[in-house]
Order: sequence, then C-alpha cells, then structure tokens
Amino acid sequence: MAELVASQLSCTKRDKVLFESLSLKLSPGQLVHLRGPNGAGKTSLLRILAGLSQPDSGSVQWNEQPLFGEFERRLIYLGHKAGLSAGLSAIENLSFWCAQHQVKASEAKLFTTLEALGLVGLEEIPVQLLSAGQQRRVALARLWLKDADVWILDEPFTALDVEGISLIQTRFAGFINQGGAAIVTSHQPLMLSNIPVSYIELELQS
Repeated sequence: MAELVASQLSCTKRDKVLFESLSLKLSPGQLVHLRGPNGAGKTSLLRILAGLSQPDSGSVQWNEQPLFGEFERRLIYLGHKAGLSAGLSAIENLSFWCAQHQVKASEAKLFTTLEALGLVGLEEIPVQLLSAGQQRRVALARLWLKDADVWILDEPFTALDVEGISLIQTRFAGFINQGGAAIVTSHQPLMLSNIPVSYIELELQS
C-alpha cells in the first residue's frame, strides 16, 4: 500500500527555523492530527507534504516516488482559506475545480453533493453572498467529489457550526475506514468513533 513518507525535513521562514530533522509516515487507514501553536510551522509542513513547497532539507515521497504525477491525482489538499472565486456560484466553483483536477462529476452530482452539505437553494448564488460557514461547506464538497488516497487539510472546520463539524467528521471516518490516509490541522478535537488518531506536535522554536 502506498505511503507518504517524509524524511529529515527542515524549514526556515524569514530566518526563523520552524522545524528541523522532522520525519513522519502517513499510511493507508491512518489519521494524523497535526497540532501546535500559531507560527510553529503547521501550514508550511502541510504544503511541503502536498508538494506545493520545498523543504530546506530532507525529502518527501509517496509510494517511494517523488511528489508529482500520480500523487497529484490521488491527493486532495485544502488550505485554511476556502479557495473559492467570490463572483462564481457554488456550482460554478466546483465545476471549475473538477475540470482543473480532471474529476468527472455531472451537474446532478454537484447538486446532490451540495444538498448533502445543507446548501439547498444556494447552489447558484455567488459565494461572496454566502456566510463564512456556507463557503467552507462549498470548499469541503471536494471531499465528496474526488476519489483520492490522501487528504491534506489545513483547518477544515474553520467557520463551521456544530452540525457542519459533525458532517465533515463523519466523512473523515468513512474515508479512513475505506483505506484513505489523512493529515489534518485543527483547533477542534477529532472526535471520530472507532478511528484511532495519531498526533504530531510542533513547537515554537526559540
């Protein structure tokens, strides 16, 4: 089974060492909660693991190969920002994202997914008119649309209410139970029934 393996990673931002000699392994069926105070380098680490940034030293491989090609096709990365175009509707945003990531999803599937996320009647409204929580639900709809092996998610619960958090955590559980692997930053605890959670703690460097 393909694993995401990081070896001896180091990262410096603005002459400040965020982390160094950091190694981790993300295996199928594993959920990792990445924790630490603001400024400890959580987002920087996630971007390196997703292949969006390069470490100062060390390496990351998936299935013993560099992070491009097949890994990009098997990954969903969501940053702490929603990553939506404000002037486009929820349907238009998701249609664009699917085309960009070569995901086949009919308009009917997009509507059904947004309905499951509690967005009935809001599918064709510009997302700039939606609340922050509704915008987050639109962004998280990608977790239902793409068949992926790895999720790398930066604060996915931001702006969600209790119902929204429960909905997304249920989706997490289904993904992990089906052999998916995920690493997540969150100020919210990951309350998933029968899903063991591993923890990585980053600390502020002096």
